[in-house]
Amino acid sequence: MTMSLDFLAVPLLTAASLLLVALVAGLFSARLGFSFLLVFLVAGMLLGEDGPGGVPFEDHRLAFWVGNVALAVILLDGGLRTRLATFRTGLAPALGLATLGVVVSAAVTGVAARWLLDLDWPRALLLGAIVGSTDAAAVFALLQTSGVRLNERVASTLEIESGLNDPMAVFLTLMLIGVASAGAAPSWGLLGDGAWSLARQFGGGLVLGVGLGLALAAGLRLLARLTRPGAGVRALLLLSAGLTVFALTTWLGGSGFLAVYVAGLVIGHRARGSVAPALQAMDGYAWMAQAGMFLLLGLLVTPSALLDTLAPALGVAAALMLVARPLAVALCLAPFRFPPREVAFIAWVGLRGAVPIVLAVFPMMAGVDGAKLFFNVAFVVVLASLLLQGASLPWAARRTGVALPDRDDPAAARRVYGDFEVPGETPMAALCAFYGWPPVDDERLSVAQWFARHCPQRPVEGDQLRWGPAELCVRRMRDGAIERIGIRLDENSGDLSSR
Repeated sequence: MTMSLDFLAVPLLTAASLLLVALVAGLFSARLGFSFLLVFLVAGMLLGEDGPGGVPFEDHRLAFWVGNVALAVILLDGGLRTRLATFRTGLAPALGLATLGVVVSAAVTGVAARWLLDLDWPRALLLGAIVGSTDAAAVFALLQTSGVRLNERVASTLEIESGLNDPMAVFLTLMLIGVASAGAAPSWGLLGDGAWSLARQFGGGLVLGVGLGLALAAGLRLLARLTRPGAGVRALLLLSAGLTVFALTTWLGGSGFLAVYVAGLVIGHRARGSVAPALQAMDGYAWMAQAGMFLLLGLLVTPSALLDTLAPALGVAAALMLVARPLAVALCLAPFRFPPREVAFIAWVGLRGAVPIVLAVFPMMAGVDGAKLFFNVAFVVVLASLLLQGASLPWAARRTGVALPDRDDPAAARRVYGDFEVPGETPMAALCAFYGWPPVDDERLSVAQWFARHCPQRPVEGDQLRWGPAELCVRRMRDGAIERIGIRLDENSGDLSSR
C-alpha cells in the first residue's frame, strides 16, 4: 500500500498554476494600461465559488492575517526605497492627507453611503472610514509599473501618504465599529478613548519605527562587516527584521504599518550599503506579498452577492473619487501652494486597494450587523479604483503635466524643458541682459538661486516659472540643488508666474 500525496500536490498545483497564469496575465495587462493587481483580484474571483474553480472560502481571519503581513512587507520595501531627501519633500503635505484627508474623505463618503444605501449614520460613516484611505500596495505597484516618471513632489506625496494613512483609517474604523455596535451616539468617554488610541497608534508607531530602525541599521552594518552575507540572506534579514518591527509595535498598541514603513526608511538611509544588494530580492518578496494578498482577497468575495448592491456601491465609488477625494486633497494641499495641475493629479490618483478590503473584515470579525454589505461595497470601490484611476494614471499624468520625459528621449525633453539649457550657476542678470528679459531685483543671484527664491514650493525637476517672454524649467537636480535650467522662448510676455 502506498501513501497518496494528492493532498499536497493538488492544492499546490492549483495555487502555483493560478499564480503563474496571473503573473503572465498581469504583465500583459500592465502593457495595456490596466493595474497589475487587478488581475490577481479577478483570478481569485475565478477560483472562488462563483467561478470555474468553485472553491468555497469564508475564512476571514486567515484573509485578515495574510493581508496584514503582506501590507507590512510592502510598506517595508517602500520605506527601504524612499530616499530621505524625497521623504522631506513630501512629508508635510502627505501628513495632512494621511490625517485630515482621511477624515474628510470618510465623512463625505459616509454621507453618500447613507443616502445611497439607506444606512444609519454610524454604519454609513463606518463604511466611509473603511474606504477612506489610499492603499500602499496599489500606489507603489502603479507607480512602478505605469511607465510614467512623475515629478518628485507629486510622487513622494502620493507614496508617503499611502505609507502613513493606515493608522487614521484603522482608528476611525475601530471607533465607528464601537459606535455601531453600541447603537448610540458616541459618549465623551468613547471619544476620549479614541483620541488616546489614535495618539498611541501614531506616537507608538513613529517612536518604535525610528528606534528599532536605528538599532536594526546598526546591527545590519555590523553583520555586513563580520560575515559579509549574500544578497539573498540580506533580504531575508531585512524581511524578518521588518516583520519583527510590525508585530512588536502592533502588540504594544502602536501602528505596525507606520512603524515598519518608518523603520524601512531609517534602515535604508543609515545602512544603505547593506541594503542596496538586497533590494532586488526584496522587490520579489513585495510582489509575492501583493500577489498572494490580492488572490486571497479575490477568493474571499462572492461575485453573485455583489449584484444586489452593485449600483449603490458604484455610486459610493463615484462619490469617493469625484467629490470626497478632490475635496480632501484641495483642503489639505492649500497651505502648501501646490500648482493646480498637481492638485488635480493627486486628487485623481487616490488609489484604493487591499487596505479597504482588509478593513472591511474588521466589522465581520466584530459581528457588526450588516458587515457583509461593507465588504461587498469596499470590494466594488477597489475594483472601480483600479479600473478607472489605475488604468488612467499615465493619461492623467500627461494631461496634467506632472509626467517627466524619459531621460533617453531628447524630443520629449525639449517639449518639457525647452530648446536649450544653462548651468544653474549662470548669473540671472546676465541672461536678462542678453535676451532682453525684465531686470531682476538682485543682480547677484544665479539663475538657480533666482528660481528657488521665486518658486512657491521647494523646487523639483519639472517645475516651471515664466519671466517675461521666457519659460524657465528645472531640468536637473543634484543633492537638492538646481544643477541645470531649461529655457523656452516664445512671443508671450508678462509678469512672473508659476505653472
